[in-house]
Amino acid sequence: MPKAMRPKWPKITWSSSHRKIGPYILGINPWIYDFAAYNLWSRPVGLLVCLDMLREAGANVALLDCMDKTWQDHPWPKPHLFGKGHYPKSSLPKPFVYLNIPRKFSRYGLSYEAVKGALQKISPHPDLILITSIMTYWYPGVVATLNLVRDIFPKAKVVLGGIYATLCFEHAQQWGFDLILKGPLETPDNWSKLWELLGISAPSLPNGAGLKMALDLYRGKEFSILLGSRGCPFNCEYCASRLLYNNFQQKEYSCFIQEFENEFLKGVRNFAFYDDALLVNPQKWLIPFLKYVIKNKLKIRLHTPNAMHVRYLNRDICKLFYQAGLTTIRLGLETANFNSRLDKKLTKEQWERGLSNLFNAGFKPEQIGAYILFGLPEQTEAEIKAAISFVKTWGIQPDLAYFTPIPHTSIFEQAKKVSPYPLSEEPLFQNNSIWPCVPGGFSWEKASFWKSLLRL
Repeated sequence: MPKAMRPKWPKITWSSSHRKIGPYILGINPWIYDFAAYNLWSRPVGLLVCLDMLREAGANVALLDCMDKTWQDHPWPKPHLFGKGHYPKSSLPKPFVYLNIPRKFSRYGLSYEAVKGALQKISPHPDLILITSIMTYWYPGVVATLNLVRDIFPKAKVVLGGIYATLCFEHAQQWGFDLILKGPLETPDNWSKLWELLGISAPSLPNGAGLKMALDLYRGKEFSILLGSRGCPFNCEYCASRLLYNNFQQKEYSCFIQEFENEFLKGVRNFAFYDDALLVNPQKWLIPFLKYVIKNKLKIRLHTPNAMHVRYLNRDICKLFYQAGLTTIRLGLETANFNSRLDKKLTKEQWERGLSNLFNAGFKPEQIGAYILFGLPEQTEAEIKAAISFVKTWGIQPDLAYFTPIPHTSIFEQAKKVSPYPLSEEPLFQNNSIWPCVPGGFSWEKASFWKSLLRL
């Protein structure tokens, strides 16, 4: 490309606290390599928590999120309602293990040229690069990011953290990272190892470590996220929450409201809750926050892409949600067979009471969707159809949540027995887009059938 035609990607800027001690640490949220991806108010919470801790401890930090538009002149699909929407994508050759899957494979997010160009302009160069990882089967995007930063910054230390790093620790060791963090950064061992890699004695963990997010590193106003807690007090067979964060910890309200106010003053009006257990102990921060929004007559829209626990939807909390501007509601149903569930979180009576409370508060059926687990080991089509039918009797939208067999969860051993793929050997086979535990696997005919059934 002629020099005059090359895009001039803006510089990634460093952010420092008042306790600057020298190291420059760049956080990267890598591309998604997959058959499909959709931006449902997506932010890399774990990475943002890490960058906040490191900055408070004295480091200079910066963020490159390959899944965020970042620069206004970068081509990006027009957003859908409330800031969610499609990512740009570039076709890629399918990995060998996917050759028989009848779907196109792509890289989602910022263009390769944009990411490379922005990295080349960073000054000063980073001393350490912290790459996060989310879905286990998205690791090809992680590896591509590693290779790129190795080429540009051969002297920088490169650290991997996040979900893939934690759940597939042994698999991740083959790529040549300088350090792989298993679990949260704020654990004493991980915290010490990261600073030792820089040749610096680890400073004390800052107050609120593990709960605050460096949301200010985003410039965009389309949406932001809210996080009042980390972890989950439940231990569902198919969920990895306890494996990733073996605790349930809630923020102090003062810390939570400060993060919200900063984003609101930036111009953000769409906020998505990221809590795994949003409605547990709501008096700690959730109820005060909703009352704050109502009292100050703030015109915002709240969204719950993570399923809420229906059993906690009492009349008072539903009324507060309605008055505060809750717009998108997603509920965790999982199955309509209340006598045979993978968890014990919900009874039919609790479901009926929760839905009635939402409707009585003023919510419309079109605002509400219910997640139904699809593709579980030995799950029958009759069970899925029954769940879809049950949801529709309430006038709300059924939404199939495709099952991902997650390593080290209780159901993973059962998934290994029924899947035709070696799930524990190759994380790519854990991809829910290939329906790894459905007899026959993914097919467009079956996909069209279930899609039409949801619409009827």
